[in-house]
Amino acid sequence: MTQDSETPTKKQKMSQALKVFLRSANATAPTRGSALAAGWDLYSSEASLVPGHGQAMVATDLTVIVPVGTYGRVAPRSGLAAKHGLSTGAGVVDADYRGELKVILFNHSEKDFKIEKGDRIAQLVLEKIVNAEIQELTAEQFEEESTIRGEGAFGSTGGFNGK
Repeated sequence: MTQDSETPTKKQKMSQALKVFLRSANATAPTRGSALAAGWDLYSSEASLVPGHGQAMVATDLTVIVPVGTYGRVAPRSGLAAKHGLSTGAGVVDADYRGELKVILFNHSEKDFKIEKGDRIAQLVLEKIVNAEIQELTAEQFEEESTIRGEGAFGSTGGFNGK
């Protein structure tokens, strides 16, 4: 894809609204649990089952258009995580995506979890992003970018019990 085809339109640049299209009569517009809530609750558009120690893709019959310069992160609802062991997966909604928002739920408990149409299943949080260009480095340029940490990973900055 060329740089020009990825440039947002003038309308997209101007709007900072979270736009929502209800794809069917079964869809429910996202809501906030409180005035200062970080995310919008997402609702199931149909009954579904998330098997114990399994996963399910749950329909919302919803399309969201996030503002340019953000992405939508589909995040777990704290109550479902704490009380039922449910978490979300693959939760990135790009500013140019126009398909249905579906929610992947993982069930970490032993028990199957039943979802009814209209249940709150996840939340959508808008996060600001930087759409950076790739700059390929030579070995010499890479050396100039060295840090004290270097290639240390997976616990290299400290861990449990002071180790």
